Amino acid sequence: MEEVARQLEELGKSERRVAMATVVATRGTTPKKDGAKMWVGEGGRAVGSIGGYVDAKVIAESERVLATGEPRVLSVAIGDEDAWEMGLSCGGTVDVLVEALDLGPRPAPLVDTYRRIGADLERGRAGCLVRPLRDPARALLVRQDGTADGSLGDAERDRAALRLALQLFPAGLPVTQELAGQGTEAFFEVHAPRPHLVAVGAGHMSMPLVSLARALGFRTTVVDARPRFATRERFPEADELRVGTASEIVAALPLVPSTAVVLTIHDSEVEVPVLRAVLASEAGYVGMLASRKRGRGVLEMLREQGVPHEQLARVQVPVGLDIGAQTAAEIALSVLAQIVAVRSRRPGTALVERAP
Repeated sequence: MEEVARQLEELGKSERRVAMATVVATRGTTPKKDGAKMWVGEGGRAVGSIGGYVDAKVIAESERVLATGEPRVLSVAIGDEDAWEMGLSCGGTVDVLVEALDLGPRPAPLVDTYRRIGADLERGRAGCLVRPLRDPARALLVRQDGTADGSLGDAERDRAALRLALQLFPAGLPVTQELAGQGTEAFFEVHAPRPHLVAVGAGHMSMPLVSLARALGFRTTVVDARPRFATRERFPEADELRVGTASEIVAALPLVPSTAVVLTIHDSEVEVPVLRAVLASEAGYVGMLASRKRGRGVLEMLREQGVPHEQLARVQVPVGLDIGAQTAAEIALSVLAQIVAVRSRRPGTALVERAP
């Protein structure tokens, strides 16, 4: 979702007006999920895809929307045979909001809203764009700190949307919901920054951690003072390798709620100053690879240096979920599972134990 502002900027170089198609609801098996987008220019050029023959229907609907200027919600049923051709196990239904956007010198207000969302994402801040499906020209932009811009046209409706948007941030997934007591269906388009994993220590434990994090969509940074360890040969999938004093490097990074910092280096002279820098930031997850006894010792050093108890309580040590991990790869899986759980505000229990 974080690429919408960039896509609009690129489209604006060649198109003055486009139809934006957004998947707002799905039922059954569909090629794309809620929030997927496709763009159709006035000349018929399509950018992106919603999947299979649905694209052709979206293009046809886009021509009508561009001609009339009236937004439409297009509902497309995917039969089992069509689903098989798309590589899906069975059919389903996809609802797509198709609307016209001006990209010229005086762009549509929604374009400016997406630009604000893009700027917030660059600073590591999530946002949720709420729009009623019957009147998508109205919009409420809710930020993760509880502030909001715009309106859905009614104060009570705005309050209901704000409450629900704040509940949706942890999962970070777009969804269509009915506003409680309002009788209004609205699309909640959650935009979350790409999660960032900072691995402090370029030892063997960090290698599978970075590799798996990259597979999960994280941006990854490896920090170490030892150039012979922090190499591209050892970390071919890392987005960034930083060599130098770890605490200084970490303190200069944008440590925001979407950032997870994991210390895999067993050296209190490195761990203590790094943790001081991290705990003074907004980093959403802080983990330390150490035994319980050793972890208590490092935290006690920080306590003696005046680090408040509420900050120390943020440190996950021992790090990870209890899955019986033994190998470096298993430990990496355990750590990343905990990071995802913390980000989603879930306990990390087995699904079979969840209440229905």
